[in-house]
Amino acid sequence: MSYSHAPKRTGLPRAVLRWLQSLDLSFFPRNFRRDFSNGYLIAEIFSWYYPEDIHSHSYENGASLATKLSNWSQLGQFFSRRKLKPVQELIDGTIHCKPGAAEILVQDIYSMLTNGRIKNIQDEVDFTDHYYQEQLPMVARSTASKAIKNNIKLTEIMIEPNINKNRQKVNAIINMHMQQRLVEREENPKRFNIKPSLAERAVRRPAAVDPSGSVVNIKREKLSFISNQGRPEIRGKSGVHFKEIQVKQADRCSFTVDV
Repeated sequence: MSYSHAPKRTGLPRAVLRWLQSLDLSFFPRNFRRDFSNGYLIAEIFSWYYPEDIHSHSYENGASLATKLSNWSQLGQFFSRRKLKPVQELIDGTIHCKPGAAEILVQDIYSMLTNGRIKNIQDEVDFTDHYYQEQLPMVARSTASKAIKNNIKLTEIMIEPNINKNRQKVNAIINMHMQQRLVEREENPKRFNIKPSLAERAVRRPAAVDPSGSVVNIKREKLSFISNQGRPEIRGKSGVHFKEIQVKQADRCSFTVDV
């Protein structure tokens, strides 16, 4: 079976696209997030290499969460029997339609089944919309509430209804959003009407350097030092020396009060 044209901007290397076309799948994926999320095409891919273990009629091509969990549960049992170890984080990201998860999973499966190496495969997995937000102008970027909605799918909450775990996910997204906002404020202080502080407006003078090349500590000149006679001397800014004056106090017992 041949395909008229490959999908646009799939994010997959050409070798992986040719490999998918050679497998004669029931349909070619047009939307990687949607078409790979239920695991049906993944089962078809492995059925070409393990026909005795995977039967296509056992898998359903549906979009419901129950269908996804059923298909991936069967695939998980198959992976255990064959001692295959796909990255579980990639599987979870594919189930929940996280951006880039399906593409990386397909590349991982390609390397697993064909022993082929891909130069551009990602080592660190990041399924947030951080990269997409950086491409947008600041006026079009998401707010905190929108960032939570974009990065947490409803299916995640349905699978894991634990409030504490979901709260941790929300806090992580908010922290990422606040860090991005801080970077924006530092890069564009005029846009946010940020006035420089007194320390930032102060003139920074470079440290004095003596002929030998060492930096002279100016603060030391302002401190008092002990003279050869053992008496402290204070050097003013104009170079005038001041000596400490010792005052002899009168004895308090010498004063008497007449009543």
